Amino acid sequence: MGSSANRLLAAVFGAVYLLVGLAGFVVTSGVGFAATEGEKLLFFEVNPLHNIIHVAIGAALLLASRSVAAAKGVNVTVGAVYLLVGVLGLFLVGTGANIIALNGADNVLHLASALLLLGVGLSADRRAETGVATA
Repeated sequence: MGSSANRLLAAVFGAVYLLVGLAGFVVTSGVGFAATEGEKLLFFEVNPLHNIIHVAIGAALLLASRSVAAAKGVNVTVGAVYLLVGVLGLFLVGTGANIIALNGADNVLHLASALLLLGVGLSADRRAETGVATA
């Protein structure tokens, strides 16, 4: 990882989200893929679609951690998506449109993830395009 904050963050977040997605499948084993209700995983609600999304995001972040430019791009992209999901989640909890079983804890986690991913993605490793990593 060297001195690249983007590569380190992508690797750590990627591993965490991948593991959370896999753990979610253990928790939701009896829930069908069409279910919008969630099962508790610690403080968070998860359902199979939510788990698939976590696995996909975790894999994307892990793959992107192989280079500074890719990590920077994926950190910003995932951060922007999580910011959108965090804000929309405030309005979706308790409605039929909440197809990924979001709850208040999910919203806090998504907004915190967005801040970290966007903060690092937009500020660290500014010389990534020249191949020189900075922390």
